[in-house]
Amino acid sequence: MEKKTSLKQIEATVKVMQPDEALHYLYSIQETSGANLEKLIEKFIKKREDQDREYIRLSKMMKYENEAYKKEYRYIAGIDEAGRGPLAGPVVAAAVILPKDCYLEGLNDSKQISAKQRDLLFDQIKEVAVSYGIGIIDEKCIDEINILEATKLAMLEAIKQLNPTPDFLLIDSVKLNQALISYKAMDKGDSLSVSIAAASVLAKVTRDRMIEEADKLYPEYGFAKHKGYGTKDHIEAIRKFGLSPIHRISFTKNFAG
Repeated sequence: MEKKTSLKQIEATVKVMQPDEALHYLYSIQETSGANLEKLIEKFIKKREDQDREYIRLSKMMKYENEAYKKEYRYIAGIDEAGRGPLAGPVVAAAVILPKDCYLEGLNDSKQISAKQRDLLFDQIKEVAVSYGIGIIDEKCIDEINILEATKLAMLEAIKQLNPTPDFLLIDSVKLNQALISYKAMDKGDSLSVSIAAASVLAKVTRDRMIEEADKLYPEYGFAKHKGYGTKDHIEAIRKFGLSPIHRISFTKNFAG
C-alpha cells in the first residue's frame, strides 16, 4: 500500500516555493495526498494576492524611471539623504542606479519600513544595483556651511562614486544644479520612486549604523535609541552632560549649557 504524504511533509515542501508554484503542487496532490490542504491552499492564495498587490505598488513607483527611459536616458540615479534634522552626527546621502524594471519586494520610503526590513533591503540593493554611492558630511562641516549645503555636498559625493555616470537624477526634494546632470526633484520622492526609495534605505541604514557606533563611545546620550534626533531624553542629556564631539553646535546652541 502506497504511503500517504503527511501534512507536515507537504508544508515543508511548499515552504520554499513561490505562491504559484506551491498552488500548482497543492492542487496536483489535493485528491491523492489524504491530507486536508484547504487551509494551506488558502494561505498561498493570500500570498499570491499580496504579491500581486506589491507588484502593482512597485510598478506605480517606477513611473518616473519609465518616463526617463522613454526620453532615452540610460542610467537613472535616485538620490536621497538621511540626517538633516538630528542634533548630532553626519548627514548621509546615497545615490543608486537600479537595473531597469527592478523588483525588490518591500522597497519603500525607509521611514515607512521596519529596521529589520531596511537591513534586508540594504544588502539586496547593494547586490542588484548597477551602481551605488554613499556621501557623508560630518557635523563640523554642517556647522560651517549649514545643513542644506552639507546635504548637497553629501549628494554630490555620492553621485561621484557612481560608475557608470548617471545621465538623469531623481532627487528627493533638493534642487541640485551643481551636479550638472539633468534631474527631477520631487517632494516625498522616496515614496514615489523606486530609485529614490533605494537611496533612502542605503542612506538611513548607513547613518543609523554610524550613530549606533557613536553610542558605544558616548552612551550617556542614548544615541542608539534616538539616532541623534531632538527627543526629550536627548535634550535632557545635553543639558546634564554638555555636548559630545559629534553634536552639531549650530543645532544645539539654544539648550546646550
